[in-house]
Amino acid sequence: MLLSTAYFPPVTWFRLASGGKFFLEACENYQKQSYRNRCYILASDGPQMLQVPVVHGDSWLITDVRVDYSTPWVLRTQRALDTAYETSAFYEYYRDAVFALLDRRPQTLWELNLSTIRWACEALSIPCLPEPTKDFAAPGAVSEDYRYSLHPKQAPLMEERPYYQVFRDKLGGFTPGMSVLDLIFNEGPGAISFVISK
Repeated sequence: MLLSTAYFPPVTWFRLASGGKFFLEACENYQKQSYRNRCYILASDGPQMLQVPVVHGDSWLITDVRVDYSTPWVLRTQRALDTAYETSAFYEYYRDAVFALLDRRPQTLWELNLSTIRWACEALSIPCLPEPTKDFAAPGAVSEDYRYSLHPKQAPLMEERPYYQVFRDKLGGFTPGMSVLDLIFNEGPGAISFVISK
């Protein structure tokens, strides 16, 4: 299976990756407006995008793209998470670990994303063995290639099993497509059942 790197990926990403070993695309160029540098959380007024600003030098290779810390995006992200999830059942148990990931300030987007993926796999108690690709494969050349089909501007690849969300009543029901953070903060140790469900 082939997946793109992602920043606190959506639940569907983890459903695809939950089988264990998979390849993480390390030889592509950075794709704008994708999950590579953004995720969505559920705030009181609906989905809210959290974005990692990036800069690049002479290369757009995904492993070379650097995180831009010239703006206070880490602080804004932490405040947004506090506001959205302070009343969720498990936020207090995971908050410090998530903030510590962000406070480490990895230099590249690749390093940041890998740390968020590993953290989420650990929180979900699923085996997570991403192996970086060594060469770029053209789209469609590999079976189970989800690099470009899992995208915030495209229809979901699979239906999500609804889980509890803090603002579900206010927003008229379950909101799919959120970051794995939303699932973990709301369901805690029980989140795994929403990832491995078929």
